[in-house]
Amino acid sequence: MKGNLRLGVVLAIFAAVGCSSLAVVYSITESAIQAQTQKALSASLQEIFPDSTSSEDISSAVSSSIAGVKFEQAFLVKSELAPLGVAIKAAGSSYGGPARLLIGVSLNRSIAGVRVLELNDTAGLGANAKNPGYFVKKAEKITFPGQFAGKFITDPFEVKKDVVAITASTITSKALTGIIKTAAEAAALWLENSTVVAPAQTGQAAAAPGSAVATGGK
Repeated sequence: MKGNLRLGVVLAIFAAVGCSSLAVVYSITESAIQAQTQKALSASLQEIFPDSTSSEDISSAVSSSIAGVKFEQAFLVKSELAPLGVAIKAAGSSYGGPARLLIGVSLNRSIAGVRVLELNDTAGLGANAKNPGYFVKKAEKITFPGQFAGKFITDPFEVKKDVVAITASTITSKALTGIIKTAAEAAALWLENSTVVAPAQTGQAAAAPGSAVATGGK
């Protein structure tokens, strides 16, 4: 009995030490992962809106109309002189699990750009959505997310009609297209309900009062 008790105490000590070690490792790696995620997000924002110099967090004012699509963050992106558009970081389910995309919408309600931030679909198939070397339009060297740039919210967004599918990956293509369309419509709706207007019309614009909290420059 004493031997069993001693063994139990030793195992409990090892378990406690192991849990503590894991907690320390997690606390260290979590901050590093968050920093890397934020860095990738900022880089993607800059790629979609090259003239951007700052952004405002409007997450609380933008909501998804589809239960399966979650908006994690939303921004009013600005240059030094005026707003450029709205960007939404959206998450949904794809063939291999969670997918996260960044969708930018210009003031004229067309898509400024799309970036795939996370995708766990099959390598060589659905995962080609985030492969910069895979082109759905080979002659023009246009990637799957690249084909959405310039599309207007009023377009159908139908795979195999006005959206070119990834080869042998219809499920992935439809899933990502659905996320993009939902985010783009929400961004356009926010723009319609705000006081933001195109710089060409006023030379300067501002967001609707109380719609956002400034996050500062990138």
